Amino acid sequence: MSVQQSTESGESGGTEQRPGTAPEGAGTGPGAGPGAGPGAGPATGPGAAPGTRSGAGTEEPPEPEAGRAAGPEESTAAGAKPARKKRPFWQELPILLVIALLLSLGIKTFFVQAFSIPSGSMENTLQIGDRVLVDKLTPWFGAEPERGEVVVFRDPGGWLEDTPTTSSGGVMGTVQKALSTVGLMPSADEKDLIKRVIAVGGDTVECNAGSPVKVNGVALVEPYLFPGATPCDNDPVGTVTVPKGKLWVMGDHRNNSRDSRPHQNLTGDGFVPVDNVVGRAFVVAWPISDWSTLPVPDTFDKVPSRAAGSPVEAPPAPAVLALAGVVPIALWRRRRARRTGR
Repeated sequence: MSVQQSTESGESGGTEQRPGTAPEGAGTGPGAGPGAGPGAGPATGPGAAPGTRSGAGTEEPPEPEAGRAAGPEESTAAGAKPARKKRPFWQELPILLVIALLLSLGIKTFFVQAFSIPSGSMENTLQIGDRVLVDKLTPWFGAEPERGEVVVFRDPGGWLEDTPTTSSGGVMGTVQKALSTVGLMPSADEKDLIKRVIAVGGDTVECNAGSPVKVNGVALVEPYLFPGATPCDNDPVGTVTVPKGKLWVMGDHRNNSRDSRPHQNLTGDGFVPVDNVVGRAFVVAWPISDWSTLPVPDTFDKVPSRAAGSPVEAPPAPAVLALAGVVPIALWRRRRARRTGR
């Protein structure tokens, strides 16, 4: 407040000078003029008013008014950072697409993958053209397929020899291949099959004409079968035992499915290695009208882990040898302890 008042008083106290007149307080006598004595100079005494010109012909700049806002140049000079310019959407779009493709590829590789149903071997559970989502995460943690699950697996060898590929050529074939690589579209030329797991390693399967399928002596109640289809009439195999690390699989449309039964009759090996399993199909995702989950039927909960009356596996040879060596030592130490106690 004091600065502003002193400035205003200085402006009002200044005298207006006309052209040709000498400044007030300057000498006008005969002795005045150029070449005056050494003491001559600009007026600096108390009588000199602010805002008047000095004897050297220069004018002092007025002091800035207190409270005046700083201008843009002054703010920038004071160190204020300018606002960051927003990037246009067309520049961000390629980055977003790359991120989306990488995420889709990671999901397909480690989590979930879509598969298309090419045949009617799983009707009416799955229809031709359905898209199912397959869980690929749990096998990474050591989970193995269980009875009743619908699984996708790679061809064990010769199961798809007579099945033509449905991949299209041209531009559409290239687009489909590219999209299937990143998991945005099911692949048309992969050698994969989809069936239901009936028995796992160690189980005994009975598949006879005119009888229901039995697993470990328990008859399965199969309401998921295609209407009019018989459990084993068209391809009976009798009684088989599933080896460890293998699966026995069958389609829900038994009269229209080339599954473990015909391959067992032709080659004697209708089993699917567990390592060939891609994952479990858990939901029908497309079309929306067919959307449904794929739970395990209740009939498989009644199947025991082992057939009744099956022999208990003998321990391996190293365990038997170790046990034979430990028993005599234990008996000797026991006798020695008794003698010492006497």
